Formats: sequence, structure tokens, C-alpha cells
Amino acid sequence: MPDSSPSRRLTIVGGGPAGLMAADVARAAGIEVDLYERMGSVGRKLLIAGKGGLNLTHSEPLPAFVGRYRERADEIARWLADFGPDALRQWARGLGVDTFVGSSGRVFPTDLKAAPLLRGWVRQLRARGVRFHVDHDCIGLEAVAADHHSAPRYRLRFQHREHGVIEVETDALIVALGGASWPQLGSDGRWTGWLPRAGVEISPLRPSNCGFELDWSPVFAERFAGQPLKPVVLQLRSAQGQTLQAQQGELMVTQHGLEGGLIYAMSAPLRDVIDRDGAAPIALDLAPSRDHASLQRALSAARGKRSLTEHWRRSAGLDALRCGLLYEVLDSDARHDAARVADAIKALPLTLRRTRPIAEAISSAGGVRFDALSADEPLMLSALPGVYVAGEMLDWDAPTGGYLLTACFASGYRAAVAAVQRLQAVSA
Repeated sequence: MPDSSPSRRLTIVGGGPAGLMAADVARAAGIEVDLYERMGSVGRKLLIAGKGGLNLTHSEPLPAFVGRYRERADEIARWLADFGPDALRQWARGLGVDTFVGSSGRVFPTDLKAAPLLRGWVRQLRARGVRFHVDHDCIGLEAVAADHHSAPRYRLRFQHREHGVIEVETDALIVALGGASWPQLGSDGRWTGWLPRAGVEISPLRPSNCGFELDWSPVFAERFAGQPLKPVVLQLRSAQGQTLQAQQGELMVTQHGLEGGLIYAMSAPLRDVIDRDGAAPIALDLAPSRDHASLQRALSAARGKRSLTEHWRRSAGLDALRCGLLYEVLDSDARHDAARVADAIKALPLTLRRTRPIAEAISSAGGVRFDALSADEPLMLSALPGVYVAGEMLDWDAPTGGYLLTACFASGYRAAVAAVQRLQAVSA
């Protein structure tokens, strides 16, 4: 039977950080809240993200923080004005979770764990009256016919594991279903099938904070897959060889290419170049602490009876992985030319061919287009008055480091404030 309670009731679909924050804000304002989640429990992706230490946010100055959102910086700055990094830390403290700033500027709970924060949060939401409905997979949304004197209402259709298709009607709705990364945790992107049928424009979902594929030789891949490469400087290059962007960090060699924090941080521009040109040329500085001249002098020394690999190891301090990379890109003549070897050490040329599948990515870009949102009410869909979108469903992107999570929390907060104002105006 459809739930047809009259007013001051908000339905939230999606139990990730954005949806839970929306429930928190709305319930604190006295709104009746029902939250529906596809999985058997809420916050699963948050728990997995916190396995190595829950990176809640970042401590850098707000202007630099906002700049991490690239072309969406102006829009997301408005979210962060309502609920920014400092507010997020204060909110966590209200749950009994203190935070600290790590050496990289990232902010973590003092115990580094996600589970205590999530458990305390859900327990508090239940105590305040939020009604949770798990195992409800949203499969459709439609407007309910109303005359011109009535505020629009909406009917949601859910597939329940035991009870089949269930319909729910609501006065206002916040949809926070995530992107398409880590689908086993709930965010499978299937909403891209049914939401456009309700008149909502979306951009295709694409992997972000992801690994990239390149054409290793079978010998190299078999020997070195799974080995870390640190520290290195990764340079994104133009077709003419100019450095467009450079950053130092750590990489991991995989069977298919490269992963790790450094390439995740640059995944958006790398992905955009591949989308535009079919491939992305990069260069790796394998010895950031050495200059070209000193490397060339060391490599020019007589090697005697030492093997070439041993000569590189002793003269230039290269480990087996770095030597393997040189063998991947240098032909036989170049390997015996000290200047060309030094060139390759300081700027090893590689070509990224494609991203790894979106299901493996940390996050996804694309989603509900910002021009599909109302200019009058924050995060409300123009085509569906009273329906708001939050979190990774929206077409924005950010690197890891706390930026993704902060914006998800902030969007849930902003959407809930707007939904509460609408419901209160209707009830007045």
C-alpha cells in the first residue's frame, strides 16, 4: 500500500554520508523522515573507505580546499559555506569522535576508524525518530497527479528482497544513491536508467580516483605487478611534450598498468585527455632527488665487468623495478648511452591507454547535470519540484584526501535545509 501521510514528511533514498546527513538535518528540524537503502545496512562504502583510516576531511585553507573541485568549485563553495571542513569536525565531536590532522594535512578520527562514528550516528538517528528501511532497491519515480492548488507529490517504487515491489508516496524527496564505483556496496549507478525517464538530464558516469592501463610487456607485468614505486614525480604531458601538470607521490605497478595515490590525484585530467585524444602521454621522474647532470656523470663511469643493471643500481641508486622500467622504454643502443639513460630516469615516457573499469574506481564523475537543478532552490531538480539530489549522484569530481567525503556531507546538509524549508512553507 502506498504511504500517503499528508505533509511534513521527507523521504530519503540512499544511506551513504549524504543521505544520512540529510536525515540528521531534517529530523532535527522536526520533519518526519523515512530513509530507504538498497543494502541490508547503511554506510557500507563509508566503512570500507575507513578500513585504512577514515579520512573525513582536509585541513588546508578553504580557498585551496574549494579549488580541488575544479570546474565545480563555485557551486560546491556554496555547499561548504553551509557545512564545511570545520563544521564537519565539530559535528563528529558531537558524536563523541575527536579528530586530528595528519602530517599530510588530512583529518582523521583519533582512532582512525569509521565503524564507531557510523554506529554512534545511526544509533542517534534512530533515537531521534528516523525510520530506516533496508533492502529497498529504488527502481522508479513518478509524479502523482495533483491539481494546481496542491504541492506536487511523488511515488517511488522499490524492489524488496522478500515483499516484491513496494510503492511509497512522499511530499518531498532527497535522492542520494551515489555513483557507480564499488557496486557491491550499494552504488551501482542503475538510477541512470530510471531517473532520465522522469525528465532529468544526466552526464554519463565515468571512473574517478582510479587506476589506468598501459601496455606493459608480459615479462615486466609478471615480475613487477604489485610492487610500489616511490617516490616519483608524475608529469602529464601535451602531445608536443610540454609538462601540463606535475605532482610527487607514490604509485603501484599492476598487471594492467598503474594505480596508487599519485595517479588517483591526477585521474581527472588524465581521464579527460584520454577521452579527448584516445591516450594520455605521461613521464615519470624516477629519481626526484637527483639532477640530470649528476646522474649522467655517475652513469658515464666505467662499469667494468658489472652487468648493465648492476651498473645502474650502483651508479644511479636504481632498484630492480626502476631498472625494469628503463628496459621497458629504452632500446639496446639507448641503454648504453649515459645521457639517454639519464633522460629516461628523469622523464620516463609512458602512455596511458584507458582507465580501469568504473566498478574498481574509488569514486565516479558524471551524473545529474548542474543545469538540471533549479536556480531558485538549492539542489532541487527543475523538472521535479520538491525532489533534491545530493552526493556523488551529481556531476562533480574531487580527489581523495577528504574532499569527496566532505562534499557529500555538505550536499546532504544543503539539500535537507532546502527540503525542510519547502515542507515548512507547505504546512504553514
